[in-house]
Amino acid sequence: MSRIPGLDTPIVAAPMAGGVSTPELVAAVNQAGGLGFLAAGYTSVQRMRDLIHTTRELTGRPFGVNLFVPEPDRADPLALEDYRDRLLPEAKRLGTEPGRAYWSDDDYPAKLSALVADPVGYVSFTFNCPAATDIAALRAAGSTVIVTVTSASEARTAVDAGADMLCVQGVEAGGHQGSFDDTEERTTPLSELLATVRATVEVPLLAAGGITTGGDIRAAMAAGAVAAQLGTALLRTPESGANPAHKDALADARFTHTAVTRAFSGRRARGLANRFLREHGPAAPAAYPHVHYLTGPIRAAAARAADLESLHLWAGTGFRAARDRPAGDVIAELAAGV
Repeated sequence: MSRIPGLDTPIVAAPMAGGVSTPELVAAVNQAGGLGFLAAGYTSVQRMRDLIHTTRELTGRPFGVNLFVPEPDRADPLALEDYRDRLLPEAKRLGTEPGRAYWSDDDYPAKLSALVADPVGYVSFTFNCPAATDIAALRAAGSTVIVTVTSASEARTAVDAGADMLCVQGVEAGGHQGSFDDTEERTTPLSELLATVRATVEVPLLAAGGITTGGDIRAAMAAGAVAAQLGTALLRTPESGANPAHKDALADARFTHTAVTRAFSGRRARGLANRFLREHGPAAPAAYPHVHYLTGPIRAAAARAADLESLHLWAGTGFRAARDRPAGDVIAELAAGV
């Protein structure tokens, strides 16, 4: 498979929601020869438009925007109420209250329409496969469509729906797992998943999950990927919009490993194994985005207090490789090792 057109180096910046993937980070990655991505998750349509506008002012190269595909509302109200009661002491300790647990489509239809009307170079999706009509509309507008997959069956579904490329996400990835079906625990490492997906479909593949070195990128490309997507490696850069406490935690000796949890959002996500994750993860219901909104005020208060044991600290398995260096330097160093 050929590399992504226009890239000088086979590196893609993962879209990291919650303000982490700033226009400045996108521009820095683009300037270094990679492909930057904005994350439209948890933002309003207007905020997404503003981020795109600012990014265009900072870089003349193509970049991408990521959307969350909404899931059906299958939450158990009683389970959510129990979890809210469980978190009341956490909220009280931080001087706040749990938020209201509710379902949202994250303004998906409006965001999709905005991207069709004002297209960007790439649009990627996570949490499910968009409808074939949605993909066709974006492609007709001139965007390359990428769908995040975590199995061969998901890969086939995405290709059948018209996806131009796939982001193959191994279990090592930080943040939310991109599975179409979040009910089953994932165990397949990236190397094995890449080989399986490569044997199933013929579209170009991006490799994601635990990639932090040039050697990791070489291995991913040897397994069939055209480029590597990395997020955790960029979290501590000055261009990253991650909370300072989150950046500090990645270098804090008290955190020795990561784990997958529903504790903060109701969807499986990998982060540093802190107290909140350990204590509440086993009790958290499978209810996304309900739990995300429920824990929102608690997480915000923990961030203000720099309480690393109560904060969601998304990170991949290679988090120790994250450095406080300009994003362009990080990309250049990785590219030199490919």
